[in-house]
Amino acid sequence: MMKRNFCSIHIEGEFNDNGHSVLVVANHISWWDGFWVEFLNHQRIHRKFHFMMLEEQLKRHWYFQYTGGYSVKKNSRDIFASIDYTVELLSKDENLVLMFPQGKIHSSYNSSVRFQKGIKQIINKCTDETQVLFVVNITDYFSDAKPHLFVYIANFLAGSLRESNIENEYNQFLSQVLNQHKTKTS
Repeated sequence: MMKRNFCSIHIEGEFNDNGHSVLVVANHISWWDGFWVEFLNHQRIHRKFHFMMLEEQLKRHWYFQYTGGYSVKKNSRDIFASIDYTVELLSKDENLVLMFPQGKIHSSYNSSVRFQKGIKQIINKCTDETQVLFVVNITDYFSDAKPHLFVYIANFLAGSLRESNIENEYNQFLSQVLNQHKTKTS
């Protein structure tokens, strides 16, 4: 599906696997985002794929529960159960959990991402060795009919992110990637 719909796919950066579970934090710019991270998982990470999505979206697209999707209900007490379930998934080294911290799709032209509160709670409850992978996805068409996909990644450990502001760390990476991408593709 990816090769049929994209002119080319580039993964920039290395995944430094320490053997523990992986929390992927990615920008959410289209309905393709989950497929892109699943592609990255198949190419580099090799873990069982799980992803959090809004309850109303999971009810509408119920089939995602068979591909690793589980729900979160914003602005309710049920959000704590979703956070605990995410931590439980990340306690097993064979798992990968994808989260879009902004909670909804934004324009790909946004230069920063505003995080919802839950991700910090998840980071605080995970083991220090849980791998946190920042992902920034960018598409460009150039002179082709199909887009080129660029997937930029950066590695962190949950223990190293507890004392920092994860939103600031992610936005610094996003800014660095956007500048690097502009230079590379100009």
